[in-house]
Amino acid sequence: MGGEAVTARPPVVASQARIAILMAVRNGAAHLREQLDSIAAQTHANWHILASDDGSQDHSRVILSEFAARDGGLTVLEGPQAGAAANFLFLIRQLGQYGDDEGWTAFSDQDDVWYPARLERGLAALSHVPETTPALFCSRLTITDPQLRPLRRSPSRPRPPGFCNALVQNIAAGNTILLNLAATRLIVAAAVEVQDLVIHDWWIYQIVSGVGGVVVHDDAALVLYRQHSGNQIGANDTLRARGKRMMMVLRGQFRLWNDINIRALQGSAHRFTPENQALLEGFARMRDSRFCLHRLWRLWRLGLYRQHLPGSCALWLSALLRRL
Repeated sequence: MGGEAVTARPPVVASQARIAILMAVRNGAAHLREQLDSIAAQTHANWHILASDDGSQDHSRVILSEFAARDGGLTVLEGPQAGAAANFLFLIRQLGQYGDDEGWTAFSDQDDVWYPARLERGLAALSHVPETTPALFCSRLTITDPQLRPLRRSPSRPRPPGFCNALVQNIAAGNTILLNLAATRLIVAAAVEVQDLVIHDWWIYQIVSGVGGVVVHDDAALVLYRQHSGNQIGANDTLRARGKRMMMVLRGQFRLWNDINIRALQGSAHRFTPENQALLEGFARMRDSRFCLHRLWRLWRLGLYRQHLPGSCALWLSALLRRL
């Protein structure tokens, strides 16, 4: 190949990175103070919270205002009141207006508690990535009861992250995600190209892996993930939860999610690597095949995979029954 070699600039020094923390809030007063306090206690202190309140009817706005007055570094926005996914998408679209599209980005739920090194560990893990390469860090969680008593860790992720996994499974828990500057710019641009999402973290994992970006999953648990009756998604690591998800597959919920995901990704597919553009197109064609053996053959050819055997079985069953 002709032309002059281009040397990538060195990555952003982790200790200097500014991080925008996007927090979707709705009636979170019961646990919001603990989450905000855990952010204030981070060992990496260069952050700014953008909190979008989605029409709370409790004291959430008061708590946010008190934190802003006490600690600073927090801006409250009026959310779109269209659900959690729409609220996070709204926050991503606001990054440029507050100058935060020129820094790194993290995501926060309203009812968790972060370990003090949550941000610092993510920054260190991505410190080797050239600043022009989109990169995503995520980790395992400590699943707790409503009183934050630890129950167990979230499942391990033994298989490598990538677009072949992202199309059929989300391993990037939103409350553990950290994006470098290139990934922040990427999702801000892609957010203009999408109308509807299943959930923001799955879409972000798909977009970053789709463009050939770096995805790092840390086996350490960095967030106390509180389980209670108001969880939007909840942990999916018990037999009961997996049985519930299997029923969702059989009822066609997984197929509906994939319909939404494919439409969202097609709007940004021009950003993907040629291989991942072909993979997305092949996935869409495979799902529409009327013949079950043809679907299974195409699924095998595409090389899509989930992280564990139960999920893999559900994947193949959903393809067999045309519920994928």
